[in-house]
Amino acid sequence: MEFFNLKSNLKIVAGPCSAESSDQVLRTAESLHSINPDIVFRAGIWKPRSRPGAFKGVGTEGLQWLMEVQNRIGLTVATEVAEPEHVESVVNAGIKIVWIGARTASNPFSIQKLADALSGSGLSVMIKNPQYPDVDLWTGNIERILNCGISDVAAIHRGFYPFEKSALRNTPRWEVPIELKRRMPELLMICDPSHIAGKRQYIKDIAQRALDLNFDGLMIETHYKPSIALSDKNQQLNIEDFSKLISELKWRDYVAADEAFKQQLDDIREKIDVIDFQLLELLAHRMRYVKEIGLHKKQHNVSVLQLKRWGRILESRLEQARQDGLSEHFVKQLLELIHKESIRNQTDIFKGRESIGDNKIENE
Repeated sequence: MEFFNLKSNLKIVAGPCSAESSDQVLRTAESLHSINPDIVFRAGIWKPRSRPGAFKGVGTEGLQWLMEVQNRIGLTVATEVAEPEHVESVVNAGIKIVWIGARTASNPFSIQKLADALSGSGLSVMIKNPQYPDVDLWTGNIERILNCGISDVAAIHRGFYPFEKSALRNTPRWEVPIELKRRMPELLMICDPSHIAGKRQYIKDIAQRALDLNFDGLMIETHYKPSIALSDKNQQLNIEDFSKLISELKWRDYVAADEAFKQQLDDIREKIDVIDFQLLELLAHRMRYVKEIGLHKKQHNVSVLQLKRWGRILESRLEQARQDGLSEHFVKQLLELIHKESIRNQTDIFKGRESIGDNKIENE
């Protein structure tokens, strides 16, 4: 079997949430091939469901439909695996790419079993983020796959389970995949806007945001007739909407070719660097005063937390933020972090674990 190379060949992954019938799979694949023959076709045949009565996929029967897509229509195929026996089945069928879903990615035991089964298979593997925003777990999952000899690996960002009410199915928490990319800069990063959105009207904005953040590709659920889909019908695009989306998305260059632009960018970045160091110096200066106040509070038996003072700080700083055109949400989060660190510093002083300048505060 000729192996696939994700880094060189993968930009768009598209296809239905689930393989439901031969007709559905082939009609969707033929339409996608006519739009772009380099698309990787996706369809799940084993579907982990929350409720026992829900459609859980057609199972191994769907492999022959996927192989017809790969062999006759000419699209490389990807499907989800959750158990070692799934890996054995797709290898025997001749499928080249698999992905590991968010539910499976939340359990290191399951990931290790899959890694052992994938060892020596030659498959390309895409790993979705866990259901919760745990970048260490996501990193560890990828490391488990790499450690078993699978070198062609990509990460899929599909959002995280929301604890609060949200218009989106899953919260993006963009900082998590950005941190993963920082840790593993050579890792291919794919965004799944369909699962983040949950509703097709949000898919374009999320997909464009991912491309603006230098994601390498997109996985978009597409069905020739979403209204009859057996799973996730509200987040699947029809062929026409998918084609329109692909034509309207703006792919970004990571590095500009224009030398004048690069020089201009470097000049501005140098100014930002200077300001960042000034911010750190100011924060350090502020914390010295915080510790000094903590010492006085301890000496006069006054509590660390002063809610009235904290309320006045928030009110006055947010008013200044509004005047300066800054996001109130951002400034409030920043102030809360600073306040939390201030409380921690003063608490350490009360416990006798801190020093101000050259004066060590001893336990009393």
